[in-house]
Amino acid sequence: MTSPALRKLGSSDLEVFPLSLGGNVFGWTADETQSFAVLDAYAAAGGNFIDTADSYSAWVDGNVGGESETIIGKWTKSRGNRADVVIATKVSQHPEFQGLSAANIKAAADASLRRLDTDHIDLYYTHFDQPDVPVEEIIGALDELVKAGKVRHIAASNISAERLEASLAFSDREGLARYVALQPHYNLVSRDTYEGDLQDLADRSGLAAVPYFALASGFLTGKYRTGTTVDSQRAKAGAGKHLETERGQKVLTALDEVAQTHGVPVATVALAWLAARPTVAAPIASARTVEQLPALVGLADLTLTEAELARLTDASA
Repeated sequence: MTSPALRKLGSSDLEVFPLSLGGNVFGWTADETQSFAVLDAYAAAGGNFIDTADSYSAWVDGNVGGESETIIGKWTKSRGNRADVVIATKVSQHPEFQGLSAANIKAAADASLRRLDTDHIDLYYTHFDQPDVPVEEIIGALDELVKAGKVRHIAASNISAERLEASLAFSDREGLARYVALQPHYNLVSRDTYEGDLQDLADRSGLAAVPYFALASGFLTGKYRTGTTVDSQRAKAGAGKHLETERGQKVLTALDEVAQTHGVPVATVALAWLAARPTVAAPIASARTVEQLPALVGLADLTLTEAELARLTDASA
């Protein structure tokens, strides 16, 4: 029986928890033991939607890419729960599998399947579009993977509305696998990265949005405040820059008010706003420790009023 918390992912037959657990930290700031603990806690909270990519975390000294997939594969194997989780991964950025040529897409998928220790990927994203490769070649290769049973559904990330529209039109015309989801950069302090042409196209085409940077690299957890110093990888990456903007300050004020009303963390409210936006099925957020997880999965139990949603939307305008 489907949990009432699960949401249908676009036109697919996938049903997912409203918070997708980001796997970018696995093999980076969370070692295997920590990662297993976070994955266990997420599953115990009803979570079933894990997001990773073949390139995670190639940027770390000593890593080669695929570390996150390997950890997730070991976890599902050791827990015997592969059938209970929806695994999303991506192609185009692994150091050994760059780009979206047909040959690369197929080779990268096989490598991901090996690392994930599974016979299928539930949701396979093109990680970054490669505009010099025809959409016909990309969709053709993805369709072959679906027909072979290696991939259940396909999706796109970091793609223009024009290229997405061309991809969908080709799939429809030729009767090939069609994108069911889109992974845009989208949050309370970054709305123009999705709203507009891309969101309108997703809405018209029945695509589900699974936003990344849902917490603006940590800014929307509320831990970045004027006069405070946060020592973290993400602080160094500039999450605190939003403090310098009027919008950032207005958003924090609105988040504080709504969070106080419900007695929940600021991050939960930021995610609940995003989860209530048109087309959004499940925001992505990652947890390095088990202690960080309740604020994320709490969005499944939080329903904001129309007035609260409007307050946040206005503050973030």
